[in-house]
Amino acid sequence: MAEKPQPVQVPYCGVCGLPAEYCEFGPDFEKCKPWLIRNAPQLYPDLIQESNSNEADKVSDQLQSSSITDSTGPSGSSAPKQEPVKRLPGGKIKKKDKQEVIIEKVTRNKRKSITTIKGLELFGVKLSDASKKLGKKFATGASVVKGPTEKDQIDVQGDIAYDIVEFITDTWPDVPETAIFFIEDGKKVPAV
Repeated sequence: MAEKPQPVQVPYCGVCGLPAEYCEFGPDFEKCKPWLIRNAPQLYPDLIQESNSNEADKVSDQLQSSSITDSTGPSGSSAPKQEPVKRLPGGKIKKKDKQEVIIEKVTRNKRKSITTIKGLELFGVKLSDASKKLGKKFATGASVVKGPTEKDQIDVQGDIAYDIVEFITDTWPDVPETAIFFIEDGKKVPAV
């Protein structure tokens, strides 16, 4: 008679909750490494070698920092500090948004059009205040709505693209004219 197959015991990471084999694909592999070295060393033998070399590097760094050069001045602190990298779920690195204002005219119902303004918030402009000022200036309806990328944008009724650049640069001096772009026929065109 054949033996009954036994269930496979899968170790789950105590840090990220994924199976230990998949930790390297998770969002915080660096945080999982100490747990993996202690609890699942057979899965990642290269981590053990890496940790041993890191410990040797730390010891040599401590020896160098306690040497005579430490009394001459803080020469080791001249290294530039890196900003912490923001990560999205899945471990993807979050890109910084470019500081630019994008103006797009969308036509609806044949002759009606809506002018969409994106990116004003990157210059420190409150979108609710901006929509009120745009509505008063151009005597139209203006509102803050969520765009297709889940970012807030201002929708203004009518085709106001002809005066919008001058109004934005006059009202908010922090927004340079070189940072304003139009989208025409699917291409980004500078407003200048």
